[in-house]
Amino acid sequence: MSDLYQHGTGNVLVERPAEGVLLITLNRPERYNSLLMPMFEELSEIWADVERDDETRVVVVTGAGKAFCTGMDVREPDPTPEAALAMLESERRRISTMLRIEKPVISAINGPAVGYGLSTALLADISIAAEDAVLIEGHTKVGVTAGDHAALIWPLLVGMAKTKYYVLTSEKLTGAEAERIGLVSLAVSREQVLPRALEVAAQLARGSQQALRFTKRALNMWLTNALPQHELSSALEILDFAGADYREARQAFREKRAPVFPSASGVPAT
Repeated sequence: MSDLYQHGTGNVLVERPAEGVLLITLNRPERYNSLLMPMFEELSEIWADVERDDETRVVVVTGAGKAFCTGMDVREPDPTPEAALAMLESERRRISTMLRIEKPVISAINGPAVGYGLSTALLADISIAAEDAVLIEGHTKVGVTAGDHAALIWPLLVGMAKTKYYVLTSEKLTGAEAERIGLVSLAVSREQVLPRALEVAAQLARGSQQALRFTKRALNMWLTNALPQHELSSALEILDFAGADYREARQAFREKRAPVFPSASGVPAT
């Protein structure tokens, strides 16, 4: 793969299971594929590599083991302001690149997808979820704005009423329910998730690449035109990282208790 995909530490695997198909696997199964801070930049760079990879016609992204991706690893230190800004920039580039790539992207949601993981899953062009996979937007549950994808993609997929319900409450959905409301493309049995994703990828890799890419470009104009909404929500999320609600949520998770948000008691969340 020449100089492509040479960014990391083994936490993200890249392979070619079939001609024209690239498989990206988040590879921290012992931690449900949660992300270490350096992985945000690594994954941003990987999507940029996909864009300039002449061998790849279709991309499949999945998680190792029982999970797709459960967001940032809670054992990571609370981000400094500098680290939070760096994360914001990595996220801006990741999302804009995923939407700009004209090659179809398929997510194989083999298990829990939360926060960043759900963002990656839903921003794919085709999303195939295990019927029993747990999907959680999750941001408000930890005291931060739903900033990495929700304002951008959820209203277009399921409408504003469903978006506000699930994003504000952080209520869980199964893959089967997500398919029913239109949040994901397909729900299949867990053992069929990756095989089905690879089958669809192989079909697309044999198709008219110009027709597929131009079609994706046209459809994604709905999303790229809404990128200012995403940038606003992401900026608000980064501001929340400095707040008392976020600090309380992180501490509560570590102590395995329910958070007591200062802002819910009338105390400013700063």
